[in-house]
Amino acid sequence: MTRSPVARHVRDIPRSGIRDFFEVVQTMQGVISLGIGEPDFVTPWHIREAAMYSLERGKTGYTSNLGLPKLREEISRYVARHFGVEYAPGSEVLVSVGVSEAIDLALRALIDPGDEVLYHEPCYVSYCPSIALAHGVPVAVPTHAADGFALRADELAARITPRSKVLMLNFPTNPTGATMTAAELEAIAEVCRRHDLIVLTDEIYSELTYEGVRHRSIASLPGMRERTIFLHGFSKAFAMTGFRIGYACAPAPLIDAMMKIHQYGILCAPITSQEAALAALRNGEPDAAAMRREYEGRRNFIVSAFNELGLPCHKPRGAFYVFPDIRPSGLSSPEFSLRLLREKKVAVVPGTAFGPSGEGYVRACYATSLPQIKMALDLIGGFCREVAAG
Repeated sequence: MTRSPVARHVRDIPRSGIRDFFEVVQTMQGVISLGIGEPDFVTPWHIREAAMYSLERGKTGYTSNLGLPKLREEISRYVARHFGVEYAPGSEVLVSVGVSEAIDLALRALIDPGDEVLYHEPCYVSYCPSIALAHGVPVAVPTHAADGFALRADELAARITPRSKVLMLNFPTNPTGATMTAAELEAIAEVCRRHDLIVLTDEIYSELTYEGVRHRSIASLPGMRERTIFLHGFSKAFAMTGFRIGYACAPAPLIDAMMKIHQYGILCAPITSQEAALAALRNGEPDAAAMRREYEGRRNFIVSAFNELGLPCHKPRGAFYVFPDIRPSGLSSPEFSLRLLREKKVAVVPGTAFGPSGEGYVRACYATSLPQIKMALDLIGGFCREVAAG
């Protein structure tokens, strides 16, 4: 074969920094992992029972491309109640295979080759590659620890060009746990309205906010519903990662465009997962609240522990990650993470996995038990002392 069989835009995409790192982790025994962003809670029983009961009743066929009507109706009620935005279940809600598929559908539905997509960084590892796979041009907008890793309107505006079409948001944020105040969010919305940007907002961590912070969606702000695709799902708040179920809400023309791609590539989300999602929305909010309380306690401990070790760590107000500054160690993010893994068998993710802006930091996930977190922080402390001693 004289030329590469792999398309250039795929060949040029780097492998996931998280997955490459965990290839190393999987070769080792006895590792304490603060790495994978997955709840350590088992999916609540009533949700699992709903999935099993649907199988027992023989519900094993296709659904509408858009998803079960009763699930879309429940999603519409949930989004109106929690986010203050109303969507018609028949034409403005699409059930997807996780939020990841919804992101892909939205980008492919919106982007023409060469359109620029802005996103804040450090960010979830799939955003930049997803933009490239849709033939868009990724444009990173850095965020900073001094601002709590919130996106600043002036930083965003400075990177807008005539080719800018879409802004991707993820608040609360993976990997930093950042949230946005109402004033900060309104400033971003004003930039979007002024420059006619479409917003793709991934709010998968919205139920996981702390200290009484009330999450607010940019879709609820004046003039934003008509230019926003709201994405959400069940993996984090309801501990349903393996069910791979999410959804998108948007004006009907945008949902219709996404559905065209979805019906040919996926057809529909699995009916068993849709039945489980329905049970989560109807009866799962107390479970989500209990998990959130547990996460908040873990967050308080891990933030204090990193700061006591001399690794500055801002106190995130959402998600279940901390993003401590490891520059006092004198090591780069990859060096710190690999040496900590090999010498102490503790896994954290190098900040560079989330873009160049992540250098000097590591991501630690506190979606694991408090005893494991305490043991990990003791080992990290020993590692830092040994590094300092040379």
